[in-house]
Amino acid sequence: MPLNDDQNSDSDSSRLSESTSSSSDSEYSRQSFNSDSSSKPSSPASASPPKTITFDELMAAAKNLTDWTLAHEIAVNTNFCIKHDLPQNSFAGTVKQIVHEAFWDHLESELNEDPPEYEHAIKLFEEIKEILLSFLTPGANRIHNQICEVLDTDLIRQQAEHNAVDIHGLANYIINTMGKLCAPIRDNDIKQLKATDNIVELLRQIFRVLDLMKVDMANYIIQNVRPYLQRNLVDYERTKFQEILEETPSALNLTTEWIKESIEDELSSISDESSSSPGADSSSKPTISPTLVLNNGYLKLLQWDYPKTIPETLITDEVRLQELREKLNQLKIIACVCLITNNMVGAAIVDVPDFADQLKRISVPLLEGMNKKTFDLKEALNTIGVHICSKVNGSLTERGLPALTEEMQSNLVGQIAHIAEENNPISSLIDKRIQFFLRSLLALPSVQKCMPAVPGGLSVIQREMEFVGSQYVSIVNFNKKVYGPFYANILRKLLFPEAPMGKAETETPTT
Repeated sequence: MPLNDDQNSDSDSSRLSESTSSSSDSEYSRQSFNSDSSSKPSSPASASPPKTITFDELMAAAKNLTDWTLAHEIAVNTNFCIKHDLPQNSFAGTVKQIVHEAFWDHLESELNEDPPEYEHAIKLFEEIKEILLSFLTPGANRIHNQICEVLDTDLIRQQAEHNAVDIHGLANYIINTMGKLCAPIRDNDIKQLKATDNIVELLRQIFRVLDLMKVDMANYIIQNVRPYLQRNLVDYERTKFQEILEETPSALNLTTEWIKESIEDELSSISDESSSSPGADSSSKPTISPTLVLNNGYLKLLQWDYPKTIPETLITDEVRLQELREKLNQLKIIACVCLITNNMVGAAIVDVPDFADQLKRISVPLLEGMNKKTFDLKEALNTIGVHICSKVNGSLTERGLPALTEEMQSNLVGQIAHIAEENNPISSLIDKRIQFFLRSLLALPSVQKCMPAVPGGLSVIQREMEFVGSQYVSIVNFNKKVYGPFYANILRKLLFPEAPMGKAETETPTT
């Protein structure tokens, strides 16, 4: 209840003491994250949103989730979350630390004055009040009113004029309220706050924990909005992109060029096949499958030069596609290393169980970071070759067989190092087989669950290829669902220019 004019500072202190001691009130307990303070899961529990909430209202509550790229990331990346802070060794982190140090030093000097100067402290309490209120769920009226009553900055300012501010009492109330509202993972931080005596350091640590709580709340919202996004993302993303296209008609230019290049590649392939087939009718117009064109375009994304701008319709998955490309490059090298080793010294290791897996374990750590500009692939391959020779010789010695000759070792190391060269035949062969596997995956009906057979030479990386392939197909299939109508119009325009153009179709183009 608001204070009457005739209430004095004693009643103020009584009210503050009563509010501070009410931490056991179950009505307030963890209003923002949990509804039951007696059960503390390891992460914020789900709170039921209003049952009549609309999708747009839910998106607005999540702040900026109407950004279609962010919505896509939240829906498809279950590990997506907000990070807690800037790295301390970064420039921005260093600047932030310097500014904060100066502020807290200034606050300490103000509070040490005689009489103390409270203006900056009052502004801090006002900011703390707003942060605490932002954690409350709809309907938490009692704790909302209490926070506004206890952290009434006008009243605190009046008390400051009479040097009667109970700053420690206010801080204790804030800590107790934070304890009710925070996720269980912050309980230890709250205990540490209660053990802090210096008021300036206490206020500083309160803000630190509040920052953590804000991030916890953002991630809590993300967790709750994700299932809704996943159920509605196709329509939502298509609608948002249509809005962008209406505002910016050139928003499909790169996508059109991407599809056009795929059509030209397909026409070139058909032309090559026709020229090599005697009696082929070169006068007839070739028939091109729109689905094949799209699938070939998707395959090219795994060979994309990523400084080159990716098609607009794939911006939301650019990072994932780049990571898959980098992973495939590493797997290709490993398959090449194993194939060369088997071809050159296969007789020496034919009886060694799981030798291919041993070669993989040698190669993987030495190929970490191979997609960085500073990475020396040839040097890494040379090191892999040396390790493999040592491994083979060790195996031969254990079985009482002669070690590899110096010439065989030199040839093996040299062949492995040559993988890094452009147009290396082994590398080209493995690359074609990887492309064939991925093309076979894209051609599978969506209802089919099993993987296609892995081509020869890829058995050593079969498990990894199937994992990468499933991720890749998931990205492609979702992209087709969202942008199929846009692709259909582009393909119709490029493949059948004489046909009348209509509105975007509602189905993905098929064979």
